[in-house]
Amino acid sequence: MNDFMNKVKGFFKNKNVVTILGVIIVLALLYWGYSSQVQSSVVPTEVPVAAKTIQPRTQISYDMIATIEVPNIAIAENVFTSKEMIVGMYSNVNTIIPVGSMFYREALITKGELPDSAFFDIDSDQIPFMFNVTLESTYGNSIYPGSKIDIYMKANDEDDRVMFGKLLSDVTVVSVKDDMGNDVFEDSSEERTPSYLIFGLDDDIHILLRKATYLGNVELVPVPHGGTVPSEGEMRVSTEYLREYINSKTIVLEGQDGTSTEEDEEDTDNKDDKKENDKKEQNER
Repeated sequence: MNDFMNKVKGFFKNKNVVTILGVIIVLALLYWGYSSQVQSSVVPTEVPVAAKTIQPRTQISYDMIATIEVPNIAIAENVFTSKEMIVGMYSNVNTIIPVGSMFYREALITKGELPDSAFFDIDSDQIPFMFNVTLESTYGNSIYPGSKIDIYMKANDEDDRVMFGKLLSDVTVVSVKDDMGNDVFEDSSEERTPSYLIFGLDDDIHILLRKATYLGNVELVPVPHGGTVPSEGEMRVSTEYLREYINSKTIVLEGQDGTSTEEDEEDTDNKDDKKENDKKEQNER
C-alpha cells in the first residue's frame, strides 16, 4: 500500500505529467462546453410567424398567427417569441408583414403609437373635429382624453350687441394634441402645451361647428360639461338662437365641400359685377 501511494505521489511530482493532465482536462472541459452550446443552439424552438400577409396599420389577432419550429440560433434578439406578446398590437404604418415571416419588434407598435390613434375612439358614424385651444382655454391643461365638455359661443348680433350661449353640449374629448400633433398626455418627460382637442361629431353638428369657426366675429370656448360660464353684460341666448344665427350667416355650396360666409358671397358678387362692367366698357369701345 505504501509503495502504491509513493508511486502516486511520484507520478504527480512529475511536472510533465501534471502539465499533460492539465491540458487534457482543459480540452475536455472546452469540448463539453462547446458541445453543450451547439446542442442548445440547434434545439428546435417554437416561434410565432404570420399566417397570412398583414398590411400596415392592422391589429394582430390570433387567426393571423401560426407557429413554426426553428433552431434557437436562428432567432434574433428582436423577434417576438410568444403569441400573447403579439395579439392586440398593430403592424407599423410603413410595414407589410409577409406570410411566414417572424414578428420583429420594429414591425409592431401599440395602438397609442399609431399617428392617428385618436380616431380609433371616434364612432364610425361620426366625423373627427380638431378644435383649437390654448393652455388658458383648457384651464391649465385640465381637459383630458375622456373628458366631457360643452362649447360656448360668443358673437355680436345684428345690432352689435354681444350675445353668449351654449352651442354644443356633452362632447367627449378623445385626444389632446400639441401644435406638432403629439399627444399631450402620453408618458413623456417633455412638457407639452395643448393646441387641439379632438372629438367626433354627427355630420350636421360637424357642419354647424365648422361654419361657426369660419365666422370672423365668433369666439368658441370649451367648458367642462355641466359647468357654467359667467357673463358680464352679454345677452344670454339659447342654443337654437345661436344655430339660427350661424346658419343665417353662412351657406353650403352645393356640390362642393366647404362653407361660404356672407362676406364670401359679397366678394363673389362684386367680382361678377366688375366682370360685367368690363365687358360693357369693351363693347362701347
